Amino acid sequence: MKHARSILAAACGAAVLAAVACAGWVWSLGPPPLGADLPTSHVVLDRDGRLLRAYATEDGRWRLRASVDDVDPRFIKLLLAYEDRRFYTHHGVDPRAMARAAAQLIRERHIVSGGSTLTMQVARLLEPREHRSFTAKLRQVTRALQLEYALSKNDILGLYLTLAPYGGNLEGIRAASLAYFGKEPRRLSLGEAALLVALPQSPELRRPDRHPQRAQAARDRVLDRAIARGVVPRDEAAQAKLEPVPNARKALPAWAPHAADNIVASERDRRIHRLTIEAPLQGRLEALARERAIALGPDISVAILAVDNDSGEVRARIASSDYFDKRRAGQVDMTRALRSPGSTLKPFIYGLGFEDGLIHPETLIDDRPARYGSYTPENFDLTFQGTVTVRKALQLSLNVPAIAVLGKLGVNRLSARLTDAGAALVLPKGEAPGLAMGLGGVGITLNDLTALYAGLARGGVAQPLIEKQGEAATSRRLIDPVAAWYVGNILIGAPPPDNAPHGRIAFKTGTSYGFRDAWAVGFDGRMTIGVWVGRPDGSPVPGLVGRASAAPILFDAFARSGHAQAPLPPPPKGALFAATAKLPPPLQRFGRADGANTSPPRIMFPPDGARLELAAGRPADPVALKVAGGSGTLTVMVNGVPIPAIGGRHALFFQPDGPGFVRLTVMDARGAADSVMVRLQ
Repeated sequence: MKHARSILAAACGAAVLAAVACAGWVWSLGPPPLGADLPTSHVVLDRDGRLLRAYATEDGRWRLRASVDDVDPRFIKLLLAYEDRRFYTHHGVDPRAMARAAAQLIRERHIVSGGSTLTMQVARLLEPREHRSFTAKLRQVTRALQLEYALSKNDILGLYLTLAPYGGNLEGIRAASLAYFGKEPRRLSLGEAALLVALPQSPELRRPDRHPQRAQAARDRVLDRAIARGVVPRDEAAQAKLEPVPNARKALPAWAPHAADNIVASERDRRIHRLTIEAPLQGRLEALARERAIALGPDISVAILAVDNDSGEVRARIASSDYFDKRRAGQVDMTRALRSPGSTLKPFIYGLGFEDGLIHPETLIDDRPARYGSYTPENFDLTFQGTVTVRKALQLSLNVPAIAVLGKLGVNRLSARLTDAGAALVLPKGEAPGLAMGLGGVGITLNDLTALYAGLARGGVAQPLIEKQGEAATSRRLIDPVAAWYVGNILIGAPPPDNAPHGRIAFKTGTSYGFRDAWAVGFDGRMTIGVWVGRPDGSPVPGLVGRASAAPILFDAFARSGHAQAPLPPPPKGALFAATAKLPPPLQRFGRADGANTSPPRIMFPPDGARLELAAGRPADPVALKVAGGSGTLTVMVNGVPIPAIGGRHALFFQPDGPGFVRLTVMDARGAADSVMVRLQ
């Protein structure tokens, strides 16, 4: 009895020592890798979660993180039937599979199968081993148990779907599905799903792009096992075996490459990036830019920017005609390059003129030779139209009338207003702002120019463009709503390019000096699109004109937008509809010569930026305006709309509607005017 107790004590001691040694060995392995810090590819998604572009990891692998929800359910069924039928019931190790593997080893005298569960395979993928050994298998078993303790079954499946090898530098089902089938794995055919189940077992020997026959045989074995285990009907499997096996890899998606590069560079710590871009629209406009650039010449590039009017979100950014075309400098982002805008700033000149009450769309204005010091503007065709309406002057993009209005407004005022609205204007080195700025003598990006036109479409409220989902932007006043509506109403009547529909969009074209840049920017009630055409190096292109080169692309871009035409908004309160003869006398003709020696009118009170208190609890009293100078009858305008005024010539009164910001303008009989902005409260 004493001897038996000694043996028992020794056995217990040995067991304790073995347990301690085992625990020490497990402790020596360190914490289990759970994949939280797994280096995966940067992935850029569109507004609806569609893949725009993926980037290889630093070691050159395509490893796109995936989850069970990213994969066709039939793939999961085939995977479990082929690899691990009891995946959802075991705890990381399947004793029955291990026993079967051991029996095969004894019978065949070499390893036939490892008895590995999917969890064990994930453990091996997280901690790769070079050779099979008992120690390596024991480590794999230990890690599998730890994974099952720490993670859910779907999390473990997600790691397998992310890490499984598929040949070459492809890892994970998303990279494999995109490379072999050109689509996401959400809707795989039965044959495609079976092939992707088979490849990780021997990814290099079964690569379909190198060994299509082996790949097909492996796929068919997966289908045969699925039939035997009742996962798929025999007739469906037979049909799946007839599907061809891909014999080449496809390029992974690379939509909106410049926008993708920008967001990845600015968010290096994140792996999933979301843009406001619409992948289908981006694809259609990329194809359009590529087609038109090829037609225009070997060195020409095309940039297109599409913006949602309401939100200011970028829906498509085509920064070059072909990202991979070195001759066209495809990797240069031409939506953010400084270029001369040509005549595309004219709508804002006239818009400020409408806002200040200097002009109305039906105001007559002269298109005749004029000199401003040493500057003599000329029209593009070197002819003059005589006396025209402001509407026609803008629709025909006449230079002399635009410069005449800019001269009244002041170049600094135009520059300040556009800058305040978010546009970064850059003058040539060493030059001061001058009247030539109105005809393109300044640098601006397609990004900023499109944002300004979106401000017109938004009723005179500009905001920076938004491209990252979740971003917000602060709105800024561009021009008054009535003035913005006048501009849109004029531009929608501009003559369209050949074979394009009339009245479809409000648009303006521009051509820079020396035929270096061709522009077309337009909007309807839903979207604003800007187009730039030219050589990225700034070289002249003889015959490159906005109307002939950029405008057709603009109209085609709207046609490919996938949306029905959205009408412009109705006129806001205060819009004045009248023929020229019915306008107030100061608005009938711009720049009258009579009384030229008289000083222009000047509002002495209230000063610009003043706050005026209104009486509380009763109708507002008339507000006084004190005016100095001016010739003939004075006209008072509130927010660009003429109103009845009472009082003497230099002490006028007007009746306010209520509190708020108000632009007060006084114009004399020859069209000279002064304007202030005040707040009534």
